[in-house]
Amino acid sequence: MSNFLEYYFKFLKIVLTILMGVLLIPVTMQIISRYVDIVPRYIWTEELARFCFIWIILVGAMIAMREDEHFTVDLLPSPKTNKGKALSLMFVDLMTFMMAIVFVVWGWPLVKFGLLQSSEMADMPMIFIYVAWPITGVTWLLFLIERVTDHIKLYRSSAP
Repeated sequence: MSNFLEYYFKFLKIVLTILMGVLLIPVTMQIISRYVDIVPRYIWTEELARFCFIWIILVGAMIAMREDEHFTVDLLPSPKTNKGKALSLMFVDLMTFMMAIVFVVWGWPLVKFGLLQSSEMADMPMIFIYVAWPITGVTWLLFLIERVTDHIKLYRSSAP
């Protein structure tokens, strides 16, 4: 499983890089068209830029989950032992797990709704955008499983 997650993580980084490159195209076209009359003003570029930006945010959140770089709020006191630290981290993982479940459970109706819609300017099926939420939730769940196994090891390392 760890091998699969490593390859999936590398794939996500490649997807993020490609999305950043694709985002540059419509944004550059929009900027140039404002100042140069020979480049026509395309309306679909704004929509493509927005869709790329949504995917960039969610793929970035997936990557941040694996690297444990997502923002955290220190509300719990700092534990003094490995056992306490493991329990604290598992509590945070439980809260993240609940958020991932929200993304999956409420994301599927959004995907079904996206099957019936298309974007205004590019006439692109909206499922390509809406599917990002359940994919993000499932990815978070996969990375959380990996993280929780590490926290269980930490918990067991402090057992007498």
